[in-house]
Amino acid sequence: MRQLTSTSDADVRVSRLAVSLASNAEEIREVQRLRYKAFIDAMGLSGMANAEGLDRDEFDDYCDHLIVRDTRTLKVVGTYRLLTPRNARRHGSLYSEQEFDLSRLEHLRDRMLEAGRACIHPDYRGGSVLTLLWGALAAFMRRERCDYLVGCASISLADGGHNATAVYRELAQSHLSPAEYRVTPHLPFPLHEGDCNAQTVVPPLLKGYLRGGAWICGEPAWDPNFHCADLLLLLSLARLESRYARRYLKKGA
Repeated sequence: MRQLTSTSDADVRVSRLAVSLASNAEEIREVQRLRYKAFIDAMGLSGMANAEGLDRDEFDDYCDHLIVRDTRTLKVVGTYRLLTPRNARRHGSLYSEQEFDLSRLEHLRDRMLEAGRACIHPDYRGGSVLTLLWGALAAFMRRERCDYLVGCASISLADGGHNATAVYRELAQSHLSPAEYRVTPHLPFPLHEGDCNAQTVVPPLLKGYLRGGAWICGEPAWDPNFHCADLLLLLSLARLESRYARRYLKKGA
């Protein structure tokens, strides 16, 4: 495994966890098994079920895969998929281009890293795994000389889309990108007219992006395969000011 950061002995919450990059096919299969359980099994996506129990697509072979492993059990408990500008050119596109027209971000491509397929094992969702993933992500961006992070943040449509509508409308008031960074969804999610949700639930990953200073780049796309609404987010490394980024960026540099 290619270690990016090490955990602190002083922090008992993360002392049993280690973050690295997957370095062989078996580690990538471990990642795909975790993703399968988190996305396909947990979300009941029977149309995507397969006998191997792996969530995989054509982007996996072009990506680097961050993994967080419990050092006591050696179980992979968290992951994030990273597509560098060089490998995006090799593949021919970014994953998010399946959902959005990214024409207005064209001038950023050579400095833009795409992150996606983030998931954490249900038993490890107290915050420490996400902290390690974000710290390693910041270190990876510095290593690859990427100034911008782009990715999709998903909001479940299990309630019929009411929360997704409320989340978008709330965030559009405070986190909408400047007009020059706006993107257009290929398949727009139909926002509910006059929808109001007093108990808006913002997914943890989306919260992480926003704490780091991310913008949402326009209205959400509808992803029928994963039954969710996706927001395209853009985050400048210069705006990445959250506590976990400050903690790990110096190590990563």
